[in-house]
Amino acid sequence: MNYLGLDSNKIQSTVNELNQLLCNYQIYYQNLRNYHWNVNGENFFDLHEKFEGLYEDARTKIDEIAERILTLRETPISRSSEYLRRAEVEEAEVTSNEYEMIDTILKNHSIIIKNFRRVLKEADKSVDEGTADMIGGFLFNIEKESWMLDAWRAKAMKATTV
Repeated sequence: MNYLGLDSNKIQSTVNELNQLLCNYQIYYQNLRNYHWNVNGENFFDLHEKFEGLYEDARTKIDEIAERILTLRETPISRSSEYLRRAEVEEAEVTSNEYEMIDTILKNHSIIIKNFRRVLKEADKSVDEGTADMIGGFLFNIEKESWMLDAWRAKAMKATTV
């Protein structure tokens, strides 16, 4: 039953990009958990809380991405080995250096933003407004988070050079 009215042949590219996004988000999520557990130092309280908020948001988005794939009557990738094999986001090293953490998160965001834009391009081709709407909101959110993290980093770096 095609209750969405979408051409199943045309949505395959969208589904492929959504599965890629799911892989990227799973590794990003674990990177955030890593940093939440290992942050320390002068900015511990701020960053510990920030990383928790980011990983809770990522966990929600992971579920929404997988459910969108299911809504499109396809199967989301669900194996850790497949996430690690396919993800463009790299698994982060364990570190307690807060600047390295922020740099890695911003790098992860950059990769995810590019993936969002690929999803949007494919969703547009198949006239899949549901996916486009969901991803557009995700894109807005991560761009704002990236701006705030970059502003924090700039301020923190300035404070260490004074």
